[in-house]
Amino acid sequence: MPAFIIDFNVFSTELLSTSPVMASKFTPLLARAGNHALRAYIPHRPQHVRAFANSTKVASDVLQVHRDSSDNNPSIPFKFTPQNEALIEEIICRYPSQYKKAAVMPLLDLGQRQHGWTSISVMNEVARILEMPPMRVYEVATFYTMYNRSPVGRYHIQACTTTPCMLNGSDGVMEAIEKHLGVHPGQTTADNLFTFTEVECLGACVNAPMVQINDDYYEDLTPETTVSLLQALQKAAETTGAGGSTSGKADDGGNGDDAEARGQEEARRALGSQGRGYGARAASIPSPGPMNGKRKTCEPFTGLTNLTTEPWTAEQVFRSDGALDSK
Repeated sequence: MPAFIIDFNVFSTELLSTSPVMASKFTPLLARAGNHALRAYIPHRPQHVRAFANSTKVASDVLQVHRDSSDNNPSIPFKFTPQNEALIEEIICRYPSQYKKAAVMPLLDLGQRQHGWTSISVMNEVARILEMPPMRVYEVATFYTMYNRSPVGRYHIQACTTTPCMLNGSDGVMEAIEKHLGVHPGQTTADNLFTFTEVECLGACVNAPMVQINDDYYEDLTPETTVSLLQALQKAAETTGAGGSTSGKADDGGNGDDAEARGQEEARRALGSQGRGYGARAASIPSPGPMNGKRKTCEPFTGLTNLTTEPWTAEQVFRSDGALDSK
């Protein structure tokens, strides 16, 4: 250690022992001077500070920010229909009177089903009914992606691309939707019939790949069955007058190559082999579930591996010797 550092320590020790008043005045200055002198002879070592987060902070104006627009601002009135008001009373009765704000989620869902999406006016009306601060309702609506805070089409297609679906061909399903409708994830067709969204896991991994359309799950999809499903929805909308004309790149009537035509025909047969579906006013839509015609729910393709025998009866389960009868 340099000599002047040692002399400094001796000088500071004598100063502290001889004059307490002077020590109180000069010690802070001497300590700082000593620290600066030591830093000049000690190699600099970078300090490694562990961050709380490694990912880059990305601000989102979709989930957490509201900006007034011509179709979404508090001045637009919204009221529940008399039928929904009666349903709201029944929903609120499920909760204690002092905790009726717990009904915020079902009421937001009901407002979205009536209005088509969850606008700021819907949130404010829910806050008024439940007598809670509007900010509390905004927090719920911006946290859960089930609440659509921007308008969506009549059919909201939510395609899962998480690992199980990706490994089973969700990329092909995504490409088929984009090619057929002519839109990309996050967009709505020109006739407001379809809104296409890419989402994370929807909990039907055993039937991957799959999509959710409104409230229904369509599973075990291929690009061909996906296009056939979209065509059925488009035809149903045209037949019932519920939507506009076919948007995007619709089916070209068989002008594609033979392989694509055969795939479309196989997809139609697979959908038809379900033996179930919705039908009204000459419109037919495949019912939710697996679209490959090979299974009805989520049973294994190769057949059942358990529960293959008749269930036990009460005589087989309970003792009949009377040893457990009450005396």
